[in-house]
Amino acid sequence: MYDNSTKIMGILNVTPDSFSDGGAYATPDKALAHALQMQEDGADFIDVGAESTRPGFTPLTAEEEWSRLNSVLPVISKELSIPISIDTYKAKTAELALNQGAKVINDIWGGLADPEMFRVIAGSGASYVLMHNSTEAPITTGDVVREVREQLLRRVEAALHAGITERQIILDPGIGFGKTQVQNLELINRIDEVRIDPYPMLLGPSRKSVIGHVLGLSVEERLEGTAAIVTLAIVRGTNILRVHDVRSMARVAKMTNALLSSAVMV
Repeated sequence: MYDNSTKIMGILNVTPDSFSDGGAYATPDKALAHALQMQEDGADFIDVGAESTRPGFTPLTAEEEWSRLNSVLPVISKELSIPISIDTYKAKTAELALNQGAKVINDIWGGLADPEMFRVIAGSGASYVLMHNSTEAPITTGDVVREVREQLLRRVEAALHAGITERQIILDPGIGFGKTQVQNLELINRIDEVRIDPYPMLLGPSRKSVIGHVLGLSVEERLEGTAAIVTLAIVRGTNILRVHDVRSMARVAKMTNALLSSAVMV
């Protein structure tokens, strides 16, 4: 037997303008059907996003974001048996979602966009994905791995100071956010050097532009490129993979973990 320790976070976009599947799951019935399918396909979490963060996106107010989430969250939370994560950097949205039963907040700004976020998380006991992002993109200090790790350390210290506990924190290096394509590739390849114990590491490579850059493929054709990154990330010790194609990536993760377990036993 092997220890399939890698967790799969399925992506559920309830936005009309996501870079990958905008509008496909924006209604409650379609969102529920897709969430249930991802659960059946092997997802350990469902990450629900109501605001696209693709390049050039138009920010929503917290009220606009919550109106989208509130139309689907009560529906899917009743039917799913796995935890729901909410992809938001707004404290008000996070608080409302946690009150509706969400168990994870996935913040692409790691508390930098909304000073109230840490307070909300600290008082909730929920898991918190703290992602690296940069207002000065791309990173120009030379070593992208060192810069990402150092900023994550600073944000972890701030989170702990605000009352968030170690067990709540999950770290994400932020592939595709504030980084060049070369920097994205280097960060993926050296993801093990970003790790900060005891915090789990999450990576979100699914269908990202770095794959299109290397392979010259559209968003719809990036399954194999995503699988390559998922495999390498698991080998490098990544704990959670955030993906669109849950069935395929759950199988990739299961096989990769089996191979790694076999190597350890030998």
